[in-house]
Parts: sequence; C-alpha cells; structure tokens
Amino acid sequence: MQFHWNSENHIDEDLYKFCVELEYKLRPKITRFLISRLDRECCGDFTCFHFNVDLYARQITIADKTPAKYTRRIFKDFDLEINRNFVQGYFKLYGPAKAV
Repeated sequence: MQFHWNSENHIDEDLYKFCVELEYKLRPKITRFLISRLDRECCGDFTCFHFNVDLYARQITIADKTPAKYTRRIFKDFDLEINRNFVQGYFKLYGPAKAV
C-alpha cells in the first residue's frame, strides 16, 4: 500500500508530522476495509493499492495505479467509510491550518 501526498504548500515540519500521524492511522483502517471487501482476492499484502492524499482538498482517493478491478469493487464504500467518515473528520479535529 502506497500513499502519494499532494500539497499546494511546502511541507514543513508540522505538516510532515501531521502526514506521518495520518498515515499511521490510515494504514490499519484501510487494511481492515480491504480485508472485509476483498478477502483473498487480491495481491495479499496490498502492495497493488495506491492512494492519493490531497492535503488541500482534505481527502483521500484511490489512485489510478490501483488495478481497476479492485477500484470498481471498493470505490463507493471506500469514499464513504474511509474518506468521508474518517479522513475528513480527522482533518477537522487534527488538521494543521497550513494544510488548507
């Protein structure tokens, strides 16, 4: 699983710490999500999954590098459970002002 970070601002030390903490929280949530949706159907260690984290828009999306057959199966639930229910709430609670 790989995260691609996008920011309109320079990533300073505070923003970097925020990104590290967010990724630390995201990995287990996304792993559980993928296991529950794709049990034994995919690459096993989830290395074929790529995500774009847009710090400006405060959202995470499934990157084009992720195989389309998996993206199609998880897209709708991923947006709701991971992006809307977790990521956007996390930004509201902990997001640095510089991320905007």
